[in-house]
Amino acid sequence: MADTLWHPSPNFGPRRGGAGVELVVLHHTAMASAEAALQRLCDPRSEVSAHYLVSEDGTIHHLVAEEMRAWHAGAGSWGGAGDVNSRSIGIEIANPGPLCGLPPFPARQMAALERLLDDILARHDLPPEAVIAHSDMAPGRKSDPGPAFDWRRLARAGLSVWPGAASADQPPDMAGFRAAAARFGYPPDAEDDALLAAFRLRFRPAASGPLDGHDMAFMADLARRWPARGKGAAGSA
Repeated sequence: MADTLWHPSPNFGPRRGGAGVELVVLHHTAMASAEAALQRLCDPRSEVSAHYLVSEDGTIHHLVAEEMRAWHAGAGSWGGAGDVNSRSIGIEIANPGPLCGLPPFPARQMAALERLLDDILARHDLPPEAVIAHSDMAPGRKSDPGPAFDWRRLARAGLSVWPGAASADQPPDMAGFRAAAARFGYPPDAEDDALLAAFRLRFRPAASGPLDGHDMAFMADLARRWPARGKGAAGSA
């Protein structure tokens, strides 16, 4: 792949239980620069890594071979199954996030990410709904890649999903919202506030206040069109 540099990290291991690649998890680095993130992701003392790091200028660093288990996801689940590290490819996107007031992701960086995602999805025969946020699989624990990340752009490129227009007339119902969220893939044990916050980080970043009809309609559409098909019960990652 053009503009991709091999920069191996020692922080990896075998995928457990014969797991294959089912997901792509997007992160932001929350560090001052790509160079600082690269050092941390390749430092054996940090015990963290990802398969790829996308720099601000669009350079892609390949850190861990895709057949191996990188250490990026931690505890959490998606689609009813845990050990997301064994089931996913992790992509770190260089962005300081809350350290610098949630700056936008540069156009060159987003274009490089799109090329990388297109390649990964094709190589592993994955659908666009396989691309999730770190915050999706760990509500209340993680918030990246954060509200400044352009998920709609990825969806327009066929590299993620976005809910369609729907009636917001239905009354707020947390039990119904939770049921639809679990069908889409969110962890069923997430607390109400954490689940709503994780959903809004990705799909309604400007929204605030309690659960409303727009949240209900969007989540129902996601669950109807892209139900997750997890392969096991949630466990440790």
